[in-house]
Amino acid sequence: MNVLVALKRVVDAEVSVRPTADGSAVDTANVRMAMNPFDEVALEEAVRWKEHALATEVVVVSCGPSACQDTLRTALAFGADRAVLVQADADLQPLAVAKLLKAVAEREGSGIIVCGKQAIDDDSGQTGQMLAALLGWSQAVAAAKVELGGDGALVTQEIDGGAEVLQLPLPFVLTVDLHLNHPRYPSLPNVLKAKKRPVEVLLPADLGVDVAPRLATVRIAEAPRRRGGGRVADVSELLSKLRDEARVIP
Repeated sequence: MNVLVALKRVVDAEVSVRPTADGSAVDTANVRMAMNPFDEVALEEAVRWKEHALATEVVVVSCGPSACQDTLRTALAFGADRAVLVQADADLQPLAVAKLLKAVAEREGSGIIVCGKQAIDDDSGQTGQMLAALLGWSQAVAAAKVELGGDGALVTQEIDGGAEVLQLPLPFVLTVDLHLNHPRYPSLPNVLKAKKRPVEVLLPADLGVDVAPRLATVRIAEAPRRRGGGRVADVSELLSKLRDEARVIP
């Protein structure tokens, strides 16, 4: 069974980001980039399925600029079999990515698609659900445990206040949470080998997908700095500030 893993190249989680001067986007110039942490978990899970003979092939796909090849080669070092880049220099929104992944999945004959539940750059958390709807496949989101076997999988997904267990028939789309596993570190020999392995490059036009944006970003701004604390003379003044300034007392 072919498993397709969607990966996104994002700003490294340890980097502090700032908006551009005009507030139209996040400034990524000379910023360290990395694989989205949630997608790392998705890749690790798919590679484990292959190691346990539950999957025959793991194909990784990324949608974005040519620099995404670095992320795909990292995935090859993790243990993926093949890599596909859908190259697009424009800013891709969740619906466009879902349409591209649908086209790649149909082209590859994938039975399972795995991706992170969200990306740490925009936190949209939409692509997996849109993809499942476009394909008409069953889905589970924020998966914390997956038992794959037979004609489907038993998935424990996190919900508000607890967990929910779903029985998913094949084919299905799975978005994963960080609690699912602990991704491995690729070995140095695998990293060196991955640098020489080919990455198939496609264009959205090759897949018949229009990636024109449907939403416009109005403005991006830094969060306001937290103000320092202060002193109050008595309880009456404290209650007054809680009511009038903090507004925690009705």
